[in-house]
Amino acid sequence: MVQELDQDNLSEIIAGNKTVVVQYTATWCGNCRIMKPKFKKLASENEAITFVIVDAEKFPESRKLADVSNLPTFATFEGGSFKGQAQTNKFEVLKELVNEVS
Repeated sequence: MVQELDQDNLSEIIAGNKTVVVQYTATWCGNCRIMKPKFKKLASENEAITFVIVDAEKFPESRKLADVSNLPTFATFEGGSFKGQAQTNKFEVLKELVNEVS
């Protein structure tokens, strides 16, 4: 399942879940729109992981948790801590990132 943030509370989601994978996106980002269905597909294949979509422009505090400087950025968190990230529009790179925490 994929959760889309409607408030700037990613830190609470990270603290409340063992493993979290985040897609940082923006409404103007074409590559973000292309990656969103692929992100959702990975979420359906990894039910033990919490997948979250964050609008990086609307939620600056959540953005700071992964030091986002380019979009789309995908970040992983385990045990409440930042684990890794990839700034990519390639599905293979995203899949590798998810495999590191699954």
